[in-house]
Amino acid sequence: MQVLGDWFRRHFSDPQVMVLAVSVVIIGAVVLVLGEMLLPVLASIVIAYLLEGFVLVLERHGWPRLAAVLLVFVLFLAFVISVLVGVLPLVYRQVSDLVQQLPQMLAQGQHLLMALPDRYPELVSAAQIDAAMDAMRSEVVGYGQTLVSVSLSSLVGVITLLVYLILMPLLVFFFLKDKHLILGWFRRYLPRHRAIAGTVWRDVDRQLSNYVRGKFWEILIVWAVSFATFTAFDLKYAMLLALLVGLSVIIPYIGASVVTVPVVLIAWFQWGWGAQFLWLTLSYLIIQALDGNVLVPVLFSEVVNLHPVAIIVAILVFGGIWGFWGVFFAIPLATVVQAILSAWPRPAAPRPGGDALQRDA
Repeated sequence: MQVLGDWFRRHFSDPQVMVLAVSVVIIGAVVLVLGEMLLPVLASIVIAYLLEGFVLVLERHGWPRLAAVLLVFVLFLAFVISVLVGVLPLVYRQVSDLVQQLPQMLAQGQHLLMALPDRYPELVSAAQIDAAMDAMRSEVVGYGQTLVSVSLSSLVGVITLLVYLILMPLLVFFFLKDKHLILGWFRRYLPRHRAIAGTVWRDVDRQLSNYVRGKFWEILIVWAVSFATFTAFDLKYAMLLALLVGLSVIIPYIGASVVTVPVVLIAWFQWGWGAQFLWLTLSYLIIQALDGNVLVPVLFSEVVNLHPVAIIVAILVFGGIWGFWGVFFAIPLATVVQAILSAWPRPAAPRPGGDALQRDA
């Protein structure tokens, strides 16, 4: 107990540290307990972070805050409507076509697998192929049942979507318009000793805003380049696959590996082992390489670099807690943790021989 007491006094004797620790505990508890209910609010905050950069650019050019907010908000609504009207119907049609083509693709894959025991009898047996096909059929049946359950609950999903489409734009507008008012209201209830907490907040605010804006542009650029490439090769389901490639950048390392599978498989089912398949695969790999080695360093130059192990651990931990949104916010949350650890005051290390000098004195 003496050791724990000494450790607590070393690290929490400063009132500013106590304010930081209590703030972290309260915010974490609110997000854990009320995170699902506050999901529209949290998503609106993310969108407001994204749009705040454009508002600040207009303000630096002499625009009043309200006029800049109105212009950016109108452009944001136009972008959302264009995606809902132009992109989602196309993606829906391509998903429907892919579902209809799945039996044919499975039959083609089964024919290829059944030929493996004859070609490589020492590596693959017919029993193993049958077991793999049975497992594949059961998975397809499971996905079919999931689609049925989703369709049965689609009415609730549509109502929820309509509520979000009305509620979230309003929240985004007021977060942008009354940003300083909202932040000032929160500051009124904060303790006076909050210099360390203020340092962490400014660092986190800068990191989160840079990350969200950079990730938005990365998704758009990768999505557009992938769609142009797939369309140039006349690849089936080009918009659907390009959207998956664009969204895969949300999950570093893992997303690119996972989305490669459907891109390569659909290209193979369409062309086989031909030159077009090889060129498409090479072009896709070039897009991934340019994204990781050129686009990411340019967009995230101001974001604190995290070690790949820290990123993967953050994805596993926060994804296990909050699912998709935990995966999306894994890097910002890891950045928050890093900012807190960096700002946390460290006790001064005792000087060698310091106690002996004090005794001699």
